Amino acid sequence: MIEQIEFSLPPQPRGIHLVTAEIMRHLPDLPKKGLLNLLIKHTSAALALNENADPDVRHDLTSIFDLLVPENAPFYLHTYEGSDDMPAHAKSVIVGSTLSIPITDNRLNLGTWQGVYLCEFRDYGGSRKIVATIIGE
Repeated sequence: MIEQIEFSLPPQPRGIHLVTAEIMRHLPDLPKKGLLNLLIKHTSAALALNENADPDVRHDLTSIFDLLVPENAPFYLHTYEGSDDMPAHAKSVIVGSTLSIPITDNRLNLGTWQGVYLCEFRDYGGSRKIVATIIGE
């Protein structure tokens, strides 16, 4: 069985946002075992797996990305969409646009402290489109 669903996440401010529950609300019942692939259809945001318990992790990740890829670097050529745009593209490449998560016993087989994050790298990115592909039996 292969099933594919496309949906949008609500707009979020710049930062790292736990969206596991929001994604699960859009999915049908999961198979006994299989694989969930998630694709974010944007070049200035990303999806990641990380710790879902301590909100300081989200704050720290945002700070790290902002230090690694600062705004207004003098060598950026792509600047006409705002000072947060080119850094958002670079951060998206670093983090990635897809996740693959195993499905076991009709549930996502995540680690105890893992959650799915929307990494919003724009100040005003808007709603973000996700394609979820479920492969299972």
